[in-house]
Amino acid sequence: MRLEGKGLVDRGAPVSFTFDGRSYMGFAGDTLASALLANDVRLVGRSFKYHRPRGILTAGSEEPNALVEVVEGNQQTPNVRATVQEVFDGLVARSQNRFPSLSFDVMGVNDLLSPFFSAGFYYKTFMWPRPFWEKLYEPLIRRAAGLGRLSGRHDEAQYEKAWAFCDVLVIGSGPAGLMAALTAAQAGADVILAEEDARMGGRLLSENCRVDGQPGADWAEAVLDELRGMPNVRLMARTTVTGAYDDGTFGALERVGLHRAPAPHLPRECFWRIVAGQAVLAAGALERAVGFPDNDRPGIMLASAVRSYLHRYGVVAGQRVAVLANNDGARATARDLMAAGVKVVGILDTRPDASAVEDCPVYLNAQVTGTAGRTGLRSVSFRHAGGAAVLEVDLLAVSGGWNPTVHLTCHMNGRPLWREDIAAFVPSPGAVPRLTAAGACNGAFSTAGCLREGRDAALVALAALGRAASDVALPVAEDAPYAITPFWETPGVEGRQWLDFANDVTTKDVKLSAQENFRSVEHMKRYTTQGMAPDQGKNSNVAALAVLADATGRGIPQTGTTTFRPPFVPTSIAAMGAGGRGAGFAPQRFLTSDQASRDRGAPMIEAGLWYRPSYFPKPGEATWLESCNREVLMVRESVGVADVSTLGKIDIQGRDAARFLDLVYTNTFSTLPVGRVRYGLMLREDGHVLDDGTTARLGEQHYLMTTTTAAAGLVMRHLDFVHQAFCADWDVRFVSVTEGWAQFAVAGPKARELLATLLGEVPALPFMGVADVALGSVKGRLFRISFSGEEGYEIAVPTRHGEALFRDLLARAETMGGGPYGMEALNVLRIEKGFITHAEIHGRTTAFDIGMEKMVSAKKDCIGKAAAARPGMVGPEREQLVGLKATGAMTAGAHLFVPGERVHRETDQGYVTSVCWSPVMGAHLALGFLKNGRARHGERVRVVDHLRKIDVVAEVCDPVFHDREGVKLRA
Repeated sequence: MRLEGKGLVDRGAPVSFTFDGRSYMGFAGDTLASALLANDVRLVGRSFKYHRPRGILTAGSEEPNALVEVVEGNQQTPNVRATVQEVFDGLVARSQNRFPSLSFDVMGVNDLLSPFFSAGFYYKTFMWPRPFWEKLYEPLIRRAAGLGRLSGRHDEAQYEKAWAFCDVLVIGSGPAGLMAALTAAQAGADVILAEEDARMGGRLLSENCRVDGQPGADWAEAVLDELRGMPNVRLMARTTVTGAYDDGTFGALERVGLHRAPAPHLPRECFWRIVAGQAVLAAGALERAVGFPDNDRPGIMLASAVRSYLHRYGVVAGQRVAVLANNDGARATARDLMAAGVKVVGILDTRPDASAVEDCPVYLNAQVTGTAGRTGLRSVSFRHAGGAAVLEVDLLAVSGGWNPTVHLTCHMNGRPLWREDIAAFVPSPGAVPRLTAAGACNGAFSTAGCLREGRDAALVALAALGRAASDVALPVAEDAPYAITPFWETPGVEGRQWLDFANDVTTKDVKLSAQENFRSVEHMKRYTTQGMAPDQGKNSNVAALAVLADATGRGIPQTGTTTFRPPFVPTSIAAMGAGGRGAGFAPQRFLTSDQASRDRGAPMIEAGLWYRPSYFPKPGEATWLESCNREVLMVRESVGVADVSTLGKIDIQGRDAARFLDLVYTNTFSTLPVGRVRYGLMLREDGHVLDDGTTARLGEQHYLMTTTTAAAGLVMRHLDFVHQAFCADWDVRFVSVTEGWAQFAVAGPKARELLATLLGEVPALPFMGVADVALGSVKGRLFRISFSGEEGYEIAVPTRHGEALFRDLLARAETMGGGPYGMEALNVLRIEKGFITHAEIHGRTTAFDIGMEKMVSAKKDCIGKAAAARPGMVGPEREQLVGLKATGAMTAGAHLFVPGERVHRETDQGYVTSVCWSPVMGAHLALGFLKNGRARHGERVRVVDHLRKIDVVAEVCDPVFHDREGVKLRA
């Protein structure tokens, strides 16, 4: 089926591959689809629901039928689109969703039972009798469901993720994309040109068109050569832009190693985050099918696909061809086939007033009434203005018009607009900020129109960037008008007319949805599963909307569209989470002091994805508790150093920064003087405590917020939400700088003395003060903050100086009888002082519960304030923070009961959140929550943990055990 002298494949580079165990030959540049067609393989898959025979329909990533499994050693990847997968030596592919073979699939019996399997039958059939669902229906449905299969083994392949930045991102490399990239690049802008195909050029590679007097493919290659020579241009082939997100950010999936034999250390895919100042969407358009009985047979293809296989790959998918169309553009397919020597037996034009002048028979007002040939098309029956006829054909090229690829413009809640003149939706201007649509995806279907819109879109982007554009001349190209008369389905005929080929949805299913009163487009989608297959309805959505509109008596604009969501093409989770498996499933974050801590034998524990030292053992210490007790006493009596870099740090700036902090915190920060720090409490919208921390005012419009280690990401997301939802017009910006600063706590009676040896002179900071300091040529910050109850400081320097400063601080501390302390000692110190962490503010506690209700300012509003005042959120019946002291060990998670009462859930009085042995107090201490706890100081409660066999009596006391008046920390 390969034509001599046609195509862009490399005929000097043959490749061998297998499909369903049989060997075939192709050429470098072939896709699996084109190579199979060249080998006269027409049957490639079975449909999802009815297991009907299916062939190749398209030539791009929108393919709904030709989904195959690709096997690479232990790797088995299902649902690979044969129209995208490039062939290479050793490629092993096989069909899916069939048993025992593709040609004989026993599940094809479903097609005979199709009258019983109409849309919605699942919901009606499998409800009764109720016990049958779990025991019979669900197991059978799960066994039959799905298209491809996974190997069941771990994915051993490599994946990558990467970031890129540019002035202008051009999405698509057809005539509009090439013109946009060239215009922007010649103006000096940094340009990324992303193209999902392996070869750039778009439809210029698939059509017999001329640009500036030369073949379109040659003109495209000349432009690409010019772009390759520019240092400000990056060409990214095999890269599909999958989604549009806030602030000019786009997701993109690059196929890195999928087009060649697996190689060690070569990733299969790379997921890109591209941040662009401006973007041009030149993603082209997708041709749509026409509804007629049995329009899903192998051998029925889109006209554009027939043309692509002819010009791009030198392959013709049939020897006797007919063309069914409702627009002038499809006539080019017939002309190109005839010029290549292929027999075109007729053009079936659904329009009654179209031209009948062609070099082959033309049938006007034609409507296909049936087809024959189960595993390959044999004939087409149709009626036309002159009567009825049958044509013997093995290929039917179908064109129902073009749908602009508007998907990315809808990813930020944009809604496309209906244009009657092209019978299609086009992007809504401004739907995605800083993105301009151009070319076929904007409704321009001539080559000249695409070139013109591509250049104009680049000029818009350059103007927005403040760049002057050079005068770019437009190439000369065809500018024929696009003439179409919509035709969605053949009326008044028997037989199923398929819309969604991947999910086996027919026009009858859509009408049944309307009949059942599922008239909303979103309801119809879910009732019929229209557009919910791997192709996401790219070929079928608009036709389904038209059928629904007709069934409900509405116009297509009034019917509306379904919601397009990212990703645009199927995207592997492994690529989006590259590196996230095994030990790397969760990110591993290491302190700058990590090696210094390990050098001292410190065991590392995970805390909020960070690895922090648990304790620092010394010779002769047999247990962790001995080391912990020594470190606690060291801080209380001398000086200790701890790495607290893991605390979240968020830099907040802007004219409304103070106003913003007043909104997110319960207490007031707009009155905080420059150079001072204030403790703050943050609530969720439901009134429960989200986090606590300190915020320093570094300048009139400059703040630095700290969060707990565990909630750093949570707080950042919360700030983003509050800003976008409640005060998007405020002049405030914030960014996480957690990784930018290394920060160390210096605590104990000798803390100031130690810092004096480092700084020469310690700034006279009051408690909760902040000042800039210099460590030689290194600029840092000094905070007068204590999380231990002792006089304490925190010193911060840029991250690259963190390890050196930590080692220096330890050396100085050890000369004074001090040293490092780890997480165990830090926990004891904070429990002795009654400081809370997320063990206490775990998501179910309020400001009242932790005794901080007075921090909720009565003079201003804040997030969560109203919700925190609801009935039941305050009052003596709530569990309140208390301290517990006992002679025996207690456990976090233990529950509290009144001594003498039966231990039962109805008598439960509260629970324990944090525990320690205090060498200072000489007792076991705990923090916990007890009903009406603040009124019960001095009482005794029973602490019970049946799991760990703990049952002790503890005294209820104030949660602050050490230095209740705060004399030491304010020294």
